Amino acid sequence: MNFEKTALLALAHHVPDTAHTSDELEEKLSVVYDKLKLPKGRLELMTGIKERRLWPVGTRPSDLSTRAALNLKEENNQSFEDVDLLIHASVCRDFLEPSTASVVHANLSLNPGCMIFDLSNACLGVINGITMAAQMIERGQIRKALIVSGENGGPLVEDTISGLKEKVANGEINRKSIKKYIANLTIGSAATAILLGPNENNAPLLKHAVVRTDSSANILCQGDGNPHGLMMETDSEALMLKGVALAKETWAKFKEESGWREKDLNWVLTHQVGKSHEELTLKTLECQEVPTFRTYPYFGNTGSSALPLTLSMLNQSKDRPLNQTKGKVALMGIGSGLTSIILGLEWGQL
Repeated sequence: MNFEKTALLALAHHVPDTAHTSDELEEKLSVVYDKLKLPKGRLELMTGIKERRLWPVGTRPSDLSTRAALNLKEENNQSFEDVDLLIHASVCRDFLEPSTASVVHANLSLNPGCMIFDLSNACLGVINGITMAAQMIERGQIRKALIVSGENGGPLVEDTISGLKEKVANGEINRKSIKKYIANLTIGSAATAILLGPNENNAPLLKHAVVRTDSSANILCQGDGNPHGLMMETDSEALMLKGVALAKETWAKFKEESGWREKDLNWVLTHQVGKSHEELTLKTLECQEVPTFRTYPYFGNTGSSALPLTLSMLNQSKDRPLNQTKGKVALMGIGSGLTSIILGLEWGQL
């Protein structure tokens, strides 16, 4: 997919104040580590995640998404009066029915002509939302779209810790079977908001999007639960290998359709799973020499908010790339299932 009219008008994020280090999580799991003779420090060593931020269990995703949207409005002097589409795109939601988007719509007092819905595709929800909204903008069906995500990993982390303690007490887990729960301990929390619309003030343009899906991998990461609790089982190694292979295929197609090459990129941002995933992705795609930016060491894997959070924090850093004269950034998204989408943003075109 190629785009000509869609700009990223503004983006913002909202993150918890409270940080939980990997050492603290391992201390909570000391009875599990002692029983299975697991070495302390392995969580940070394996993942590169020093800490993650968590909101309390029971925090409503709609409140998080609303705060991120208000940050976008206040920090970028934007109005929501002409927003025609609101997508709530996180894994976390307030309830199954009605849509969490309906709560955010009411919180923001958006206009009654604004279409709303929830979009869920694991960690790829926001990127899916951007792609879908951009196609509607290109066709002239809508003028502006607001895409929000409110991910709270607190329930998953807490349920995993208590669940592992119970399994050890009952003799239901060993060094091999615990591996499918380790990915749960890398999860963090963040909320993000993105406003798309026709170009204003030479905003970054969405130029290209390529998608590839390997649905045979849907069994490698599966979660179940409700808004207040969740449990997931993940074959992390198999998922990483399948995901990177799919990203390689997606990147090849992206280069074919866009004409972009590794040397053309000013930045490349990968989904923030952890150190091993990032290193293998960049090496496989031959992008290890392209500048990147990381949020996973201090925020963990924040699901659908991971890529937009990373882009938002990069743009608030000293580099502020989206305010420079000219540049290109590739956003490489992967969501369990598996689907990969690579987006190409370009700025400084006028």
